[in-house]
Amino acid sequence: MAEIFKSSSFKDPINRDVVEFNEKGVTFRVNRLIGGTDNFVFYGDISGVEIDNGLFFSTIRIIPRARPEIVIKNFTRGDARQIKQLILERVPTLG
Repeated sequence: MAEIFKSSSFKDPINRDVVEFNEKGVTFRVNRLIGGTDNFVFYGDISGVEIDNGLFFSTIRIIPRARPEIVIKNFTRGDARQIKQLILERVPTLG
């Protein structure tokens, strides 16, 4: 079962970023007025997750191995924490 999180419609109601979890990895959909990007990353290819908290909204930085970081914006603090937790739970541990 896929879990989907969308960025806040309050700050940008048209171009909402989306995070979609499935059993093998996670898709980050960054929407822009013209175009956008879809990035699928296997859980095993994620080396880190960082959250930058603003006054009302958070920016999430996904750090994949051997690829540029993926930045998704305008998530609530609660959703950002939950996204980070879900990713870290599913990333295979080294050892």
